[in-house]
Amino acid sequence: MPLALLALAIGAFGIGTTEFVIMGVLPEVAGDFGVSIPTAGLLVSGYALGVVLGAPLLTVLGTRVSRKKMLMFLMGLFVVGNTLSALAPSFGVMLAGRVVASLAHGAFFGIGSVVAAGLVAPEKKASAISLMFTGLTVANIVGVPLGTYIGQAAGWRVTFAAVAVLGVAGLLGVARLVPETGRPESASVRTELAAFRNAQVWIAMAMTVLGFGGVFAAVTYITPMMTEVAGYSAGAVTWLLVLFGAGMFLGNLVGGRFADRALMPMLFTALGALSLTLLLFTATAHHKVLAAVTLTLVGALGFATVPPLQKWVLDQASAAPTLASAANIGAFNLGNALAAWLGGVVISAGFGYTSPNWVGALLTGSALLLSFLAAFLDRRTRSAGRVVTGSAPAGSAPVPARR
Repeated sequence: MPLALLALAIGAFGIGTTEFVIMGVLPEVAGDFGVSIPTAGLLVSGYALGVVLGAPLLTVLGTRVSRKKMLMFLMGLFVVGNTLSALAPSFGVMLAGRVVASLAHGAFFGIGSVVAAGLVAPEKKASAISLMFTGLTVANIVGVPLGTYIGQAAGWRVTFAAVAVLGVAGLLGVARLVPETGRPESASVRTELAAFRNAQVWIAMAMTVLGFGGVFAAVTYITPMMTEVAGYSAGAVTWLLVLFGAGMFLGNLVGGRFADRALMPMLFTALGALSLTLLLFTATAHHKVLAAVTLTLVGALGFATVPPLQKWVLDQASAAPTLASAANIGAFNLGNALAAWLGGVVISAGFGYTSPNWVGALLTGSALLLSFLAAFLDRRTRSAGRVVTGSAPAGSAPVPARR
């Protein structure tokens, strides 16, 4: 694998750290600015909204420049946003910094996926994408716990300053290691939007919303589930999240490797196993060891879906993949927000802290059904293409079908 993937992974590590570390230092931020915890939670939802809106917007604007230059610009934007957060004199400025940083998130992963896939042979594209996303998974193992510790020991401003430094490292890595390919000849707003005429692109993004959303239905409420139901102490939650991150790391690599061999079978397996695991989590959450094991499996199976989902979108929008790829990253965050809301609804309705698990199972099961539909439509399209290619006009010699 080319070294350019390392630069993309470093950028992904910084982005993953800033996305999730706010949850670990939220009480400190709320206390410093004199706001309530729910108000401080706007720093989480504001970031997610920025990802959803920023992914297509900045990707469209990026069609005017080369992908390398756009990646450099996005990492620069990321540095500015986190620096603004570190120096924020008020909560409003802090929120603005979070939104600025979030704007880089979706477009970076969307454009980065296209760049990563273009750096390797066709049969290694999903693996290349998974290596870039490895930075995001490692952030949950190392970056988030370390950032939380730094924030609690030295202050949350130091945490965001350190994340800004990570952004500088990612920017320099992209500048030095990612090859300059020039602006794609076919790149334009019109050609990128044309990809959305394909129903398969919309189905793929719906699979992303529902499939990975199922993970967040459970993980958003993992602290009360583990403390109130499983019986862990509040201090143990950090290490439980490290286990979750380790599962994400392994699942991402396995998902990328097997998606290169058999993409849809890998997706069927991951979504089916994830739905079953989330359903079982409702029962295993009552036992400490089983709860920890199940949480790790949720991370592994959840992120095993990411490379095949992202690769499927690239395949379906192959003529103009950049905007569709970025929009699919926004779909991940849309799924996170939807699932977190649904999980809160069932808890508020009195079904208990384990109820988001069966909500997640239903969401992921719905994504599995959509994947069957996507595979059926793809098979029918390919069959129709072979018939058309293999047919010949009356009175002419038969033309063999291409394989």
